[in-house]
Amino acid sequence: MTSPWPDRLWIVRHGQSAGNVARDRAHAAGLGEIELDIRDVDVPLSDLGHEQSVALGKWFAALPRDERPTVVLTSTYLRARQTASAIAEAGGLARADLAFCVDERLREREFGILDRLTTPGIEARYPEQAEARRRLGKFYHRPPGGESWCDVILRLRAALDTLSLHHRGERVLIVGHQVVVLCLRYLLEGLTEEEILAIDAQGDVANCGVTTYARRADGGMELEGYNFVAPLEKEGAPVTTAPDAKVAAR
Repeated sequence: MTSPWPDRLWIVRHGQSAGNVARDRAHAAGLGEIELDIRDVDVPLSDLGHEQSVALGKWFAALPRDERPTVVLTSTYLRARQTASAIAEAGGLARADLAFCVDERLREREFGILDRLTTPGIEARYPEQAEARRRLGKFYHRPPGGESWCDVILRLRAALDTLSLHHRGERVLIVGHQVVVLCLRYLLEGLTEEEILAIDAQGDVANCGVTTYARRADGGMELEGYNFVAPLEKEGAPVTTAPDAKVAAR
């Protein structure tokens, strides 16, 4: 039976963004709101984020040509697209030989009215939402105008259907966001709510951290590595793990 999966799958969180920097600044100052004057979709990489992306690209470049990605799928958000482009350019992934696809289903989780608020900001401005989140948990809590983890998982199920339909047998690189990395693990490994939240509780996904799957002999996908940051360390690029501005209240 032909496997519906790629031969190899890399899932990468984007490099450090200006939103990460703004979030750190807000928390250090004890602010209720993260100061960012552009749409989250338009938040670019920081200089460090570009450095991290190039470092990861060099790691791909060091692989034999027949082991490098043949397909790149990226979130529509600018920071993810910039990460994917920098990886491709530094990684010897010639655009003539590479399927480069932007997919809105890989976008960041929508936070609705809680967008750009820190945890103290949510407690002060929307105490009922803070209580609802405590009661329901992040997996099921959907803020007004936003998404729960389950909502993200629903759109990622569709993205995986497209992956199996159009990219089976390929070597696929996905560039997205922290919640995308975690929710894809939930789907690919058949995890429970408790299992994926336990992984999340261990720490944030690093910027340009790599999660890798290989196709097993029986056609399924096997996790080979999670949150792999050695490519950054090898190139001397600092490793960062802060959530985006949009997800300050994870």
